[in-house]
Amino acid sequence: MGDYRILFLGDVVGRPGRQAVQRHLPRLQREHEPLFTVVNGENAAAGVGITPDIAEELFKLGIDAITLGNHAFHKREIFEYLKGPRPLVRPSNLPPGAPGKGCVVIERDGIRLAVANLCGRVFLDGYDDPFRDVDRIYDEIDTPHFFVDFHAEATSEKIAMGWHLAGRATAVVGTHTHVTTADEAVLPGGTAYITDVGMCGPMPSVLGMEKDVILRRFRTSLPTKFEVADHPGVISGVVIGVERDTGRAVSIERIRA
Repeated sequence: MGDYRILFLGDVVGRPGRQAVQRHLPRLQREHEPLFTVVNGENAAAGVGITPDIAEELFKLGIDAITLGNHAFHKREIFEYLKGPRPLVRPSNLPPGAPGKGCVVIERDGIRLAVANLCGRVFLDGYDDPFRDVDRIYDEIDTPHFFVDFHAEATSEKIAMGWHLAGRATAVVGTHTHVTTADEAVLPGGTAYITDVGMCGPMPSVLGMEKDVILRRFRTSLPTKFEVADHPGVISGVVIGVERDTGRAVSIERIRA
């Protein structure tokens, strides 16, 4: 499993997702003994965005960094918080002037892990080229331990990013679609990859949302306010084994609880 491990949990959806993380994370950390725990929190506030209070709630659970995505700025109160010292990472490939950080470096036990967040452009608007931007980040960081959360819709774009960073990134994990894929692999050069980690959110549901609401939207095509499903949450994530000296991944394992 490598010299150290990274535990990553997929998109946390609303209160049920947060409660599931609170309930299961201590056991997962005992079982897998990760050096770093990273969570995508961009749906943590009622399914859309994150607030400072919710970010603090997650950090207090022992989470080392929180990544975001296309809903990063949906709660206005997060703007100033993003400028602060907490390792809350919004998409890097945004126009200049966007508040917050697109990459942070967290350190523990002598390991410096760079954590970057980028959004895809297929079916998502308003983002600069993520491939060019991740190259810039790679050239700027001074550690071989490089974790990338690629928040994207299209599987093809995610897979392309995996190959783009093969042998350079420690891990490229896909988020956003909330459905776990079964294609986890260690790519040539030691890059752990999965197209989508899945969500930490309520089941049964449609991607964490109340299923009857979504069915009504599909059946009528009328505007509908999405609501987080009021059911217990499940946990979806991966555990990645990494070589301490090289930053290369040697294993990736899906987890679900």
